Amino acid sequence: MTLQSRLNLGILAIAIVLVAPLVLSLRALQQLQAATASLRDQEFAATLLLGRMRSVHDDLVQETSILSVLPSDFNRALYAADLDLLALQTDTLDDLTESAIIQQIRSAISRLQEMAPRAFSVARAGRVRATDSIVDLAMSPALATVARAMENTANAMEQRTAEQVEDFAERSRDAGVLAIGALFIAVLLAFGIAIWLTRSISSPLQELDAGMRAVAAGHFRRPLAISADRSDEFGGLADSFRSMAAQLEELDRLKAEFVSVATHELKTPVNVMLGYLQLLQENVYGELTPRQRDIAETLVSQTQQLSRLIRQLLDVSRFDAGGGKLEARPVVLSEFLTDLERAFRVLALQREVAFEVRSDRDIPHEVLWDPIRINEVLGNLLSNAFKFTEKGGRVALQVGREGDQVRMQVSDSGSGIPQEQLPHIFEKFYQADSQAPLALRGAGLGLAIAKSIVAAHGGAIEVESRVGVGTTFTIRLPIRVIRRPSQSPAVHGDLVQSLS
Repeated sequence: MTLQSRLNLGILAIAIVLVAPLVLSLRALQQLQAATASLRDQEFAATLLLGRMRSVHDDLVQETSILSVLPSDFNRALYAADLDLLALQTDTLDDLTESAIIQQIRSAISRLQEMAPRAFSVARAGRVRATDSIVDLAMSPALATVARAMENTANAMEQRTAEQVEDFAERSRDAGVLAIGALFIAVLLAFGIAIWLTRSISSPLQELDAGMRAVAAGHFRRPLAISADRSDEFGGLADSFRSMAAQLEELDRLKAEFVSVATHELKTPVNVMLGYLQLLQENVYGELTPRQRDIAETLVSQTQQLSRLIRQLLDVSRFDAGGGKLEARPVVLSEFLTDLERAFRVLALQREVAFEVRSDRDIPHEVLWDPIRINEVLGNLLSNAFKFTEKGGRVALQVGREGDQVRMQVSDSGSGIPQEQLPHIFEKFYQADSQAPLALRGAGLGLAIAKSIVAAHGGAIEVESRVGVGTTFTIRLPIRVIRRPSQSPAVHGDLVQSLS
């Protein structure tokens, strides 16, 4: 599945998951709306109809009470019309409520329809007592029955309405709980889909980023945890990355070999020139004039500087090609530091810079290092410290122990290095801006060689600096360094530490 398809599928799935709770909520609302409409169309209409029936009933009660007094044809017709209206309303109420009580109202209305003509006839004949008897014994009880039936119907409707309202409230609560639960589940699902989608994209990106960082740092053989057989774009990127890393590794190897061969071939003619120049200074080929001797001294100085540059290029190329060798042997650390202090004491006096070497009491008596190489590292750092420290400043070497490592710090009060340049100072041929004149600047290989030597010992080197305050280089080396047996002794990674 391609990356575009995966993104489209993930977004569609999230949209569906988030819309599902909305659909459920709308469905629950539609059901509640239908139930509310039913309550409005039936119960509310029945209540209004029952009120009109009570009004007609009251009219009949009033017309019954004056029946014996005014038994006119108009009153008779009005009475009959009211009875018919009440009967029609009863039928409608039956359709709305479907209550068994309605039959009692029908029976009472039938009784009234049967007795009303007789009562009017008797009343028109002037038989008051007989009329009162019909009203009291038949018509009034029938009207009372209608009144009780309507009251019972109203009570039943009220109870039913209350039950329906309670049912609506419960259904509303259930719908709310369902909506919240569905929304919670939808959010969880959407979150899970988002995590899956993010990981499926970010994990390969992070792996590619780590691989690119490793290649930028010179580790061309770092394994990439992305299969080239993937069907998405990351598979193609992984394949291109491996091809790029292989080509860069080959180019780096060819470059290192070229530098190594070129510098090696340069050593012989440079040494020959230096030898002849020294013979000239020793007057082997005749006495030199003062002018010629000055020129010879300048040529010797420049040739020696060229020889040092060639030697540094050889060291860099060997370490880059994995051929940097260490000759580790036991070194008495206190004696090593004393010799180092003695070597730089004269330089400190010449430059009028305070110099001291301090060591903690718990430093190991003996370490297993390559003393020549470590002396080269510390000598390079101390030389730079004196070079960039003005008269009256200070340079210090502090040595202590951290667990199974020796910590050495070279600090100065010199001009310092800008923060933006610190990540690059260990790169080959990089020269940080400083207050030193151009004549004192080197080729930018010293710190690169120092880092390679420290790394070959299994240690680490780091730097802290502030412009105008000074710089501190910190080296951490294992107390013992041994060479592990290997089929590829040229790889400097074979140098590992064995803790004492």
